[in-house]
Amino acid sequence: MNYNWDWSVFFKSTGIGSEIYLDWFVTGLGWTVAIALAGWLIALLLGSLLGVLRTVPNRWISGFATCYVELFRNVPLLVQLFLWYFLVPDLLPEPLELWFKQDLNPATSAFISVVVCLGLFTAARVCEQVRTGIQALPKGQLAAGYALGFGLPQIYANVLLPQAFRIIIPPLTSEFLNIFKNSSVASLIGLMELLAQTKQTAEFSANLFEAFTLATLIYFTLNMSLMLLMRLIEKKVAVPGLIAVGGK
Repeated sequence: MNYNWDWSVFFKSTGIGSEIYLDWFVTGLGWTVAIALAGWLIALLLGSLLGVLRTVPNRWISGFATCYVELFRNVPLLVQLFLWYFLVPDLLPEPLELWFKQDLNPATSAFISVVVCLGLFTAARVCEQVRTGIQALPKGQLAAGYALGFGLPQIYANVLLPQAFRIIIPPLTSEFLNIFKNSSVASLIGLMELLAQTKQTAEFSANLFEAFTLATLIYFTLNMSLMLLMRLIEKKVAVPGLIAVGGK
């Protein structure tokens, strides 16, 4: 392959004001991190609640949570994104619709849509992790909670969930990494996150390989850092003798 690599391209002017190509990557990374963290906050909170609801003895409540999971888990992410961005605003009351479409900056409206979409989509996956963690606990844990005089909400808060979350940290880590990678779908509705900025850099500079190599390194470094952080958290919260850590 006869290709002349030019890594200095990232420090060259884009021709737009005083910006250099590296500035585009920094901006894109900022959007990627913001999308992923906001979406993860929604996913973790809602997914945890749904995971609890799926394990309660009430058939109607657990059925509702099950329907949510089946709906959001079986509809492709891109379809959900287009629904949230193009269809849902039209179903809002007129003042909210006008606010979303006209008053908000286009980047802000796209950001809200993709965060809600990713948060609700990932919540269905987190729900299953939480449900599995709760059901993996010995049945005697629930009985012990009742024996201590706890009500069902107190049993979940003080007995079941603290243990369940320790069990599911590894699969939750995978979902956390996935939401960072899935944030790239935001480029399809015009939000200039990392992937969109990479493609723009490749088109403007004609340095395709350099642009996508840098993007790959950024994604890899970001995900590896998150994985190491979650491993530290896993070891920190592990109860000796109760749950194995790191495969030990």
